[in-house]
Amino acid sequence: MLIFELAVILLASKLAGDISVRLGQPSVLGKLLIGIVLGPALLGVITSTDVLGELSQIGVILLMFIAGLETDIDEFKRTGKASAYVGIAGIIVPLSLGYVAGSMMGLPALQSVFLGLLLSATSVSISVQALKEMGNLKSKEGTTILGAAVIDDVLVIIALAFVMSLAGGDVNLGMVVLKKIAFFAIAIVLGWKVVPWALRMFAPLRVTESVISAGLIICFLYAFLAEYAGVAAIIGAYIAGVAISLTDYKHEVFEKVETIAYAVFVPVFFTSIGVSANFAGITNHIGLIVALSILAILTKLIGSAIGAKVAGFSWKSSLGIGSAMVSRGEVALIIAAIGLESKLLQQDMFTVIVIVVLITTIVTPPMMKLFFASPKENKKSMAG
Repeated sequence: MLIFELAVILLASKLAGDISVRLGQPSVLGKLLIGIVLGPALLGVITSTDVLGELSQIGVILLMFIAGLETDIDEFKRTGKASAYVGIAGIIVPLSLGYVAGSMMGLPALQSVFLGLLLSATSVSISVQALKEMGNLKSKEGTTILGAAVIDDVLVIIALAFVMSLAGGDVNLGMVVLKKIAFFAIAIVLGWKVVPWALRMFAPLRVTESVISAGLIICFLYAFLAEYAGVAAIIGAYIAGVAISLTDYKHEVFEKVETIAYAVFVPVFFTSIGVSANFAGITNHIGLIVALSILAILTKLIGSAIGAKVAGFSWKSSLGIGSAMVSRGEVALIIAAIGLESKLLQQDMFTVIVIVVLITTIVTPPMMKLFFASPKENKKSMAG
């Protein structure tokens, strides 16, 4: 059954992506929507299984690894300040207004804070694909978005640990912060000293594709270490890509891993997001879903855009950066699952949040298309 599902996913995602591009939208939008069509929500051809989930996880890890490989480290250094502004402002606005919304809904103070925290999360895996398709991944805006995503992820996870400690969970806030610091310190040292050495050791091995295998080993180990430290696995994969991008093996690893990723794993990731959609019983919460979706989109868009504007970007670029931060993705889903387990989120509210996360993910690519000019358009406007 899995083999048949893979064949259907690959065929449908490629065709849907092509239709999306013909309609003037990034292909990722078509891939997300076809997942909903194929999944239990509509046709029921594909079901969400553990194996499909694992393949999807590999897909998002490889996607962020490729983004790391394409990162210009000099540009990354130059946009560090801007990334901090975008990441922090993109947390403050959703957190504050999410708390207000929770209070207006009659939620206790701690649950209101948790709702704000959920709205503060971001996942740029969808945005990365849209940026690649529009040719903006290596731009100043693209680099700022990637840096802001790292900052956002770390701050939200630390804030989550703080909230969980107040909720009576067995959480040591100091240890949580220490693990994050230790991860980034170890990741930087390994990237500086061990990664180049490991690639040099693997390169002369008399086996096929030794360099790409070494690159994938590094990617998966970084992702594992990140997850172990309480940082999202995609952040670890991104840092691994950045580390390899500083070596002489960058182009070889990039070309081979892009082929592997986009042939199978990345289409599975995009399509499985739609497949996981479950609309059972949502008719009783339509108003709440609409209200929270609008709140989720506007708070992240405006908050991140303000941060980008303060950093010196034009309003159009600022709104483009803000739109790229809108997708909550798997990071928000992980936080929601933790909230459900710890009783900070009721089952009905959990279902609502899952749908809101899906909506933020679907609207992100067309919003980015609206605000981001392609490199060709940029050249035309500069020439004019």
